Amino acid sequence: MRDTYPMRMSRLATANSIARSRREFLTGAIGMASASCFGSSLARAATLGAPTQKTVVVTFGGGARDDETFAEDGQQNIPHLLTELLPQGTFYTHVENGGILGHYVATASIVTGVYERFDNFIAQPPANPTLFECFRKEMKRPSTDAWVIAPSNGFQRIGSSSHSAFGPRYGAGVILPKRLLDAALKTDPTAQRDRLSHLMQDNYEMPVYQPLDSNDDHELHLNVLESTLKISVADFVQHARALDSADELSIYITRQLMRQHAPSLLMLTLHDMDVAHSGAFSLYVDAIQRADRLCAELWTMIQSDPEYKDRTTLYIMPDFGRDADDDPAGNGFQHHRTGGAAARTTWLLVLGPNIRQKAIVDRPIESIDLVPTIGRHLGFSTLSTGKPIEELL
Repeated sequence: MRDTYPMRMSRLATANSIARSRREFLTGAIGMASASCFGSSLARAATLGAPTQKTVVVTFGGGARDDETFAEDGQQNIPHLLTELLPQGTFYTHVENGGILGHYVATASIVTGVYERFDNFIAQPPANPTLFECFRKEMKRPSTDAWVIAPSNGFQRIGSSSHSAFGPRYGAGVILPKRLLDAALKTDPTAQRDRLSHLMQDNYEMPVYQPLDSNDDHELHLNVLESTLKISVADFVQHARALDSADELSIYITRQLMRQHAPSLLMLTLHDMDVAHSGAFSLYVDAIQRADRLCAELWTMIQSDPEYKDRTTLYIMPDFGRDADDDPAGNGFQHHRTGGAAARTTWLLVLGPNIRQKAIVDRPIESIDLVPTIGRHLGFSTLSTGKPIEELL
């Protein structure tokens, strides 16, 4: 369907309405105030000298609508965001994703700051340099100082680009928790892997691409466990048995990375809520509630770790939303295929030293604005087409 001017205006009006409802709820319920009242001095971390400052980025891969989060009926699903995290940070009510609404390509766009254009289901590196490459190359940082913890399908290429001046030699290490668990279970024929299958669901859509399962790949994952994370196979499997979801496994691995390497730049994608594609609304809501809890746990981890406490900026942002229930071209919460306002409009929460607390910003920004903002904050340049978020500079 052709995207006409009236359609774009209608989508913009809906997006503005969604953002306005977020602002009205937050100003009334928890006393947040417009950031326009505070001038432009929200963050001054860039003056402190990188890499003493650390950055953690959390994306919700799977998308979450306001209906199940910031709308009246959805607020019960995000108690930690509302009562613990939002009062400590600056909240952007209107973040637009103008790119392809597929989870890998959208996340790749977030980390490059350019709307990438490739098949979402083919594992390929983005064409444009990622923030990890720009950070490591310009700041001359070691490979252990930038990491991505991501869902499995396709995401193994997200740590670096195909750009000739950058590439894997400057990229982030990528850890795929589901692949780690799969490799660990293959070493123990008595592991009862069927009891852990809920932690290894690779994708809830129908991916064309499936990663090859080679012996080299198996050994690589085992090496990550034992050499990088300093976890024995037995301990890893034992811990996994106590978990309810893959996102909880990702948080466990995040904790180990922070303890062992204290990276300056860390990205984590929470992906459980993509179970919405299966049509199970209750499981989708459960995943939102879990992501809410895990974000609070992550912030507690950051503030409890001497390497991170009071020197870390945390960015939390869904990659995009999901289709509206009243959109005749979509399937409601189950998918994100229409390109409507509910699917394209999301939010950003930022916490950390010198970040204004209880502040709301209404003006529209884009998901690709995150990369140049982080670059300015940590002191490196990027090739992003986005714009630095002015309130955070």
